Amino acid sequence: MSDEPERLELWCAGEEWCPITATARLVGKKWHPVIVHRLLVNGPLGFNALQEEVDGISSKVLSDSLEDLEGKRLVNREIVSEKPVRVEYSLTETGESLRPVIFAMRDWGNEHLVPAEDPDSAIA
Repeated sequence: MSDEPERLELWCAGEEWCPITATARLVGKKWHPVIVHRLLVNGPLGFNALQEEVDGISSKVLSDSLEDLEGKRLVNREIVSEKPVRVEYSLTETGESLRPVIFAMRDWGNEHLVPAEDPDSAIA
């Protein structure tokens, strides 16, 4: 087994900005960076605990997002054989490697963004 992290295969046109757009496609959906952030901060979580951590997300959207992140090999889904049986979500090594990206997004947002007083005037 190699010490290098797993490399994900994504189609790209080959321009120099390609790695940026490819990475954005992995975590660019509305809830994906939040889910990754909550798993980075809290470690493995069950579905209900993760939903509590991601305030405002519906069960359906969380389920679809986790399935998408699992398909992109960023999240592991593990069945924990306890009574009752439950599912636990954690980040893969590749998902963990997003730590500096996700924290840089958080830090940039903390420095440059303020909550909108009028929800209709928020940045789309």
